[in-house]
Amino acid sequence: MVAPRALVRQMHGTHNGFVLLDERPPRARDYAALARRLCAADAGGFAVDGLLVVGDAAEPSAAASMRVFNADGSEAEMCGNGVRCVARFLFEGGAGQRFAIATAAGLIGVEVVAGTPEFRARIAMGVPEFPDAGVLHLEAAGSEWDLHRVTTGNPHAVAFVAGVDAIDLESLGAELNARREHFPEGTNVHVAQRIDGHTLRVRHFERGVGLTQACGTGAVACAAAALRAGLVTAPVLVQVPGGTLTIDWTGDGVATMTGPAEHVLEREIAL
Repeated sequence: MVAPRALVRQMHGTHNGFVLLDERPPRARDYAALARRLCAADAGGFAVDGLLVVGDAAEPSAAASMRVFNADGSEAEMCGNGVRCVARFLFEGGAGQRFAIATAAGLIGVEVVAGTPEFRARIAMGVPEFPDAGVLHLEAAGSEWDLHRVTTGNPHAVAFVAGVDAIDLESLGAELNARREHFPEGTNVHVAQRIDGHTLRVRHFERGVGLTQACGTGAVACAAAALRAGLVTAPVLVQVPGGTLTIDWTGDGVATMTGPAEHVLEREIAL
C-alpha cells in the first residue's frame, strides 16, 4: 500500500523553523509521530523545530485553527513564531489584513502590517500572567537563579543575567524541566541581558525542543518580566539568535509582538 502524501510548506519566524501542514478538510493523523519524524529528518540544511497543523476553526470569528507539535511530539499551547507563519499562509490564501487564529491558548488576533518586501505581522499575544507573587529562587546547574515565572499561553522561566553567552542554557533548561515540583508541565527557559532601556538580548531553551533560534511567546515573557521589573520601557526590542522581535505592553492588558515570517520552500512528504 502506497502511503498518502501531502504538500507542505517549510517556513520560519526569526529562524524558528516549522513544517506547515494544511489539514482543511481534516484528516485523521498521528501528528505527534509526524512531528518527531519531520524534526529528526534532514530538511536540506533547514532546522525544523516543530509541526504546525492548520485546521478549520470551531469559532466562527476565526479564519482557521492552529495546533503546534514540538520536536519530541508533545503539543504546545501556543507558539508566537509559528502563529506568524500561519498568519502569512492564511494572508496569502486570502484571509485579509486582520483576522483571528484559534489556538489551545485561545483566539489570537493578527494584523498584517506589511506583505512585501518583508512580511511582518503584529500578533495579539494575550495578557502576560505571573504565577508567583515574587521571584522563584532556585539552585540549578550548579548556580543560584532568580527566576521570573511568566505565562504567555505557554509557561516560561526568565533569568536576567550579565551576559547570555556565558550561560550553559542547555543544562539549565534540562534541569529546570526535570523539576516538576516547581514546573509540573515543564517550562520554556530563557536568559535575558539588558542592552539599554528599550533592548534585551535573549537566548531560549524550549521544552520539547531544546535550544532554538527564537521563541515568540518567550520573547513576550522576557519583555513582560523586564517591564514589570523596571529594567526597560516599551516598546521593547528583543534580540534573539534568529533576529529581532518588537514587543509592546503597557503593564496590563494584551501584549503584542511584531515580527517577520519567511517562506523557505514547498515540498511533498509521506504521511
